[in-house]
Amino acid sequence: MGKPIVAIVGRPNVGKSTLFNKLAGKRISIVEDTPGVTRDRVYAQADWLKYNFTIIDTGGIEHESSDIIVSQMRRQAQIAIETANVIIFMVDGREGLTAADKEVAQMLRKSGKSIVLVVNKIDSLKLEENSYEFYNLGIGEPITISASQGLALGDMLDEVVKYFEDDDSDSKDDEYIKIAFIGKPNVGKSSLINKLLGEERVIVSDIPGTTRDAIDSYLERDGDKFLLIDTAGIRRKSKVKAEIEKYSVIRSYTAIERADICILLLDSTETISDQDEKIIGYAHEMNKAILIIVNKWDLVEKDTKTMNNFKTMIGKSLSFMPYAPYLFISAKTGQRVNRVLDTVKKCYDNYNRRVKTGVLNDVINKAIMMKEPPVIGLKRLKIYYVTQTGVQPPTFIFFVNDISCVHFSYKRYLENQLRDNFDFTGTGIKIEFREKKDV
Repeated sequence: MGKPIVAIVGRPNVGKSTLFNKLAGKRISIVEDTPGVTRDRVYAQADWLKYNFTIIDTGGIEHESSDIIVSQMRRQAQIAIETANVIIFMVDGREGLTAADKEVAQMLRKSGKSIVLVVNKIDSLKLEENSYEFYNLGIGEPITISASQGLALGDMLDEVVKYFEDDDSDSKDDEYIKIAFIGKPNVGKSSLINKLLGEERVIVSDIPGTTRDAIDSYLERDGDKFLLIDTAGIRRKSKVKAEIEKYSVIRSYTAIERADICILLLDSTETISDQDEKIIGYAHEMNKAILIIVNKWDLVEKDTKTMNNFKTMIGKSLSFMPYAPYLFISAKTGQRVNRVLDTVKKCYDNYNRRVKTGVLNDVINKAIMMKEPPVIGLKRLKIYYVTQTGVQPPTFIFFVNDISCVHFSYKRYLENQLRDNFDFTGTGIKIEFREKKDV
């Protein structure tokens, strides 16, 4: 049912973010300035032994308060707890057991989740005994670490992964084309899914998904199997009042990770928002197949230029993914809904498209003849051959004389040549360069 999710929780200033950055392998700032795909970061990917999992950083949990910020922070930590499979409960070994720690422990016990108690800031043997008093929390045996120095993190992760379930649910889902429906609230995600299910009337089952607010619906049509993942709506940026509210998108991020294809649903009566750009930018970075659906098209007064104008507007905001196709529908009236799954299937096929090596090299050789590679410094780029090494997305490796001679504009030219000659609608493609001597 997707990657396990591990939430790091505790009162303020116990070292949660330090541990988060350590597990992520780098320091992750709250905002990453990448044009088109900038997004808040409260999650990261980590791995230990044979497991890949998602980690979530949370704001500190404080006492119940009437203060709006404090209460929101508490609520957002609760969302992370509800979403997680395993919880790392972090306390401060130098400061010792506090009333706030006891309150957090009580909240975690009520959650019924698997909990790993971690005593941080233990960076010497003489401080080990500071961990003993935390047995009083009744959470289990404390594991002592130093997040800042990276001490004993392996012991902690050994304990965390013990709670990961090895089940065969993923193997069942592998039979299905997994589709995540994402977007702001009230754009019609659930309405579209219900319309698809109601028209086809071949639902296999409805079962809870990996999070409380996601529902998985299994659907079969004409021999194709689809898994429709409905997600909680992502609020507009203006509604995300503080950094602590960034957890509202966690469920959508985890749905994207599970999916093969991500459908960004937009409201035709509104402009595309920063939050729309961020969430679909994450899908783009994760190399998912992507389809953009504009819903409520029945509410728009139209002339012969309306649809093209709308495409141009979206294209400017989502210029980093020009490969995504568009559909203009009305989930309410059923207009063009019958084309949704057909378009999904086409995107999925392209997401898995393989090109024969001979044909591929013929295309690239012709492209080189039409436009010779540039000279960088005193050396000209020479392309020896290209091969496809994978799918989801289609991935190509160009073997060259010198990687430093690869100019971004020529890389873009090669990608355009691949797209002009092969159908990669609905999917990104990855291009890598290697020097032939590295083979």
